[in-house]
Amino acid sequence: MKILVADDHPLFRNALKSAVSRISPNCELIEACNVEEALRRLETAPDLSLVLLDLKMPDCAGVEGLMAIRARFPLAPVAVVSAYEDRQQIRKALALGASGYIPKSVSMEVLAAALEAILDGEIWTPLGDDIEVDAPLERLSTLTPAQMRILMDLQRGRLNKQIAFDIGVTEATVKSHLTAIFRKLGVVNRTQAVLAVQSLMDSAA
Repeated sequence: MKILVADDHPLFRNALKSAVSRISPNCELIEACNVEEALRRLETAPDLSLVLLDLKMPDCAGVEGLMAIRARFPLAPVAVVSAYEDRQQIRKALALGASGYIPKSVSMEVLAAALEAILDGEIWTPLGDDIEVDAPLERLSTLTPAQMRILMDLQRGRLNKQIAFDIGVTEATVKSHLTAIFRKLGVVNRTQAVLAVQSLMDSAA
């Protein structure tokens, strides 16, 4: 078993490693202190059993890091471990494909139990079954990994030809994806798509 711990606080990375060692003493732990490093780690270790991701790091705040990982590595299970504990933030992460959401305030015993449940394939959150999401988040969750990656490139101001080069497809394919993205988000152009998803990422309520 291999687990990637992506958190910029060394003390909390150590706490996560201690929790993991309780349930899997022989687990190989890989560390990253920001999202960019986590993406590099995933490129070299695509067979990870789990990614433990903090939502607030130097190069990312909120669910943008989760979106980036899910877009580029859709098969990698990602569990959020965060100081943010409001219901909407938890629901947002789950709508974007998180395998679980663990508040940093939980005890070591709860942390270990949550990790064990997630590794067993369960969706663990402090909300129990109360994980319904609102309509805008539901629309965002219908995007495929390729569409999510293109949407994030739109946010970065990338042109169609630049996006096509980045992901190794034709411009026609990018345009086709954009049409599907606009339809799923209920918008009609690039600007509206960027504003819609930015509003969702910035909103905490």
